[in-house]
Amino acid sequence: MTTHLHSLDAAVEAVLARIEGPIVLGLPLGIGKPNPFVNRLYQAVKADPSRKLTILTALSLEVPSGKSELEQHFLAPLVERVFKDYPDLDYVKDLRGAGLPPNIEVREFFFKTGDYLKNGLAQQQYISTNYTFVARDMLGQGLNVIAQAVAEREVDGERQISLSSNPDVVQEVVERYEEADKPLLTIGVVNRQMPFMLGGAVVKPGFFDILCDDPAATHTLFAPPNAKVSTADYAIGLHASSLVVDGGTLQIGIGSLGDAIGQALVLRDRRGADYRRILESICPDGLAGRELGGFKQGLYGCSEMFVNGFLALMEAGIIRRQVYGDSTLQSLINEGRLNPEALPANVLELLAEEGCINLPPTEKDRTWLQRFGILDAAGRLGTRLKGGVCMTGGFFIGPGAFYERLRTMSEEERARIDMTRIDFINQLYGKSAEETQLKRVQRVKARFMNTTMKVTLLGAAASDALESGAVVSGVGGQYNFVAMGHALPDARSILMLRATHDTADGPVSNIVWSYGHTTIPRHLRDIVITEYGVADIRGLSDQDMVKRLIAIADSRFQPELVKAAKAHGKLDAGWELPEAWTHNTPQELDDRLHPFTEQGLLPGFPFGTDLTPDELRIVAALRKMKKATQHPVELVTMALKSFWENKEAPPAYLHRLGLDEAQGFKALFIRKLFAGNL
Repeated sequence: MTTHLHSLDAAVEAVLARIEGPIVLGLPLGIGKPNPFVNRLYQAVKADPSRKLTILTALSLEVPSGKSELEQHFLAPLVERVFKDYPDLDYVKDLRGAGLPPNIEVREFFFKTGDYLKNGLAQQQYISTNYTFVARDMLGQGLNVIAQAVAEREVDGERQISLSSNPDVVQEVVERYEEADKPLLTIGVVNRQMPFMLGGAVVKPGFFDILCDDPAATHTLFAPPNAKVSTADYAIGLHASSLVVDGGTLQIGIGSLGDAIGQALVLRDRRGADYRRILESICPDGLAGRELGGFKQGLYGCSEMFVNGFLALMEAGIIRRQVYGDSTLQSLINEGRLNPEALPANVLELLAEEGCINLPPTEKDRTWLQRFGILDAAGRLGTRLKGGVCMTGGFFIGPGAFYERLRTMSEEERARIDMTRIDFINQLYGKSAEETQLKRVQRVKARFMNTTMKVTLLGAAASDALESGAVVSGVGGQYNFVAMGHALPDARSILMLRATHDTADGPVSNIVWSYGHTTIPRHLRDIVITEYGVADIRGLSDQDMVKRLIAIADSRFQPELVKAAKAHGKLDAGWELPEAWTHNTPQELDDRLHPFTEQGLLPGFPFGTDLTPDELRIVAALRKMKKATQHPVELVTMALKSFWENKEAPPAYLHRLGLDEAQGFKALFIRKLFAGNL
C-alpha cells in the first residue's frame, strides 16, 4: 500500500528509518531523476559518517557553466533563460569538485559524452554493461531503494501516475526483486513539469511504496539546446536517409547527426527532386541501391531514446506506420490482408481462420476484439483498428520546446507514443514466444542507426571508450541494436562516424588500421557511413572490406591506411588507390553542399534552437577562436588578420562577454580576436 507524503524531508526520513544499513539507491538515467529528493538524501548521509550511500545510475546531467571566463559570461543569461530553476545534483558537483565524501559512492553505467575522461574516481567506479542488463546488474549490486520522478494527473476523480520520461528500467527491477523475494523500497516523486506519457509508462496507483508530492520537487526539466548541424553531419545524414525503406522501422540517436537524418528524410519526402540533386552531389558513383522515394506507408520509430528528431518526423507525417500489440494482427497487416484503417466485413471470419478467435466469439474473445476496436461495447463491428502506436521509446530527453509539445499534445496524439520498458525495446527476444514474434513482425525492414568513434579496417568499432580504457560514454543499447540488425532478416545495422576529429596536433583519422578497444566486434560488421560515403561491409572478405572502408576515409589519411593494410597482408602489394577516391576532403565536401545550404535546404538548426540570432553569431566566433587556440600557426594568422582589419564588435556583444571594459593586453587581445571573427 502506498504511503502518500507531501514533504521531501519526510520522504528522506522514511528512507533513513526503513533502511538500517547501507543505502544502495537506484536512479533512472537522464531527466527521470528526482533531483531535489536525491540532494536532500545525499546531504543527510554526507552529514552522518555512520551511514553509507551508494548511487547506481547513468547520465547525470549538469547545467553548463563554461570553462573559460568568456564562456561563463556568455552562458550566464542563456542558462537563466533555458534551464531556469533546474537544480543540479549535489553528487555531480562534488564529484567534479572537491570529491565525494568517504561514505558515498556513485557508480554510473553511462556518462554524458566526454565529461569524466580525466576524473579518476568516476572512471574507477564506472560499470560497463549493456542497457538491456541494467536491471539484472542493479540486483547484483545490492540495490535496496529506487527513486524516480513521475507525472501525476486526476481523471474522473482517479489519481493516475506515469513514469513519464523513464519507464525504461524500474518495472523490470521491481519484477526481478519480487521473483527473488528481496526487499526493495520504491519511491515516486511528483514533478509537475514531467509530461504524462501513456502506454507502458502508466503504472497502477499502488506501484510505489512512497509517493511524495512536494511543490519543491517540481522544477524545469534539463533541456539541452539543439546542436548545430555541420556540413559533415548533413553528408552523413543524407547517406543514411537513403538507406531507409518506406514501411520500415527506424532507430536514431540524439544530437546533430540525428537532426541531420531527420531533415534529410523530410527533404526526401517533401522535396524529392531537391533531395536527389543533393545526394547526387556527394555520390559520384551514382545512386544505385539507394532509397529515393517518399513515404507512402510511413515509418515506425523504435528506439531506446525518443528524441526531438523523432517528434519532428511524427509531425512531418513520416513516422506514422502504426503497429499493434498482437503478432497475428500485425502479420495480417504486414501481408496486406488486413487494412487497419478500413476493416473488412469478414474480419471475424478472417481472424477465426488465423486462430485468433472462436466463432461465435467467447467472452474472452470479445474482450480481445474490443481491445483492438474490432467490436465496440455493444458488440457492433468496428471500422478501424485502435490501440496502434507509431513510436516506441524507453526514455526521452530534448530541448524545452520538445517537452512543451509532449505536455500540450492531445490525448490521441500522445497515445501514438508508447514509452515502455528497455527490455522490450533493446532486445529481440521476449519473455514468451508470442512477445518475440510480436517484435519480429513489428520491426520489419529496420534500420538501426548508431554513432561510433573509431572503425578499424577489419570492421570492429569503438564507441564507448578509448584504447587507454578511459570511458567516454557507455555501451548503452548499441550492441543489442547491432545484433538485432543481424537477427532480423530484412534489417540492417548502420554505424555512423565523422571521418576525422581535431586534436591539438591536428586532424586524425577515425578510420584506423587497429584500435585497442572494441565495442562492436568485427564479425558483427554491417554498414559504415562517413561524410564521404557508405561502406556495405557485411559478409565481405577482409581485402574487399578494407577497400570499401578506405574509400570512405579522409583522403589525407588514405595512403597510410593502404600502407598498413599491405604491411599486414590484407591488401595485395600491387593494389593502387583509385583516383576517384582521392577527393575526400572537407573543402571538397563543403564546395558540393554549400549551394544547398545557401538555398536553405540544409539549415544549421532544422528543428529550431533556443539560441537567439545574436547568440548564434557569438557562438560561431567563440568556436573559431577556441579551435585556433589548439593550433599556434592558425592562432597567429587569425590574430594578424584581426588586428589588420581592426573591426569592432557590437557593444551589446562585448557587454555579454564582459569585454566592454577590457583592460590589459590579454583582455584587449581577446576583444580584438572576437571582433575579427564575427
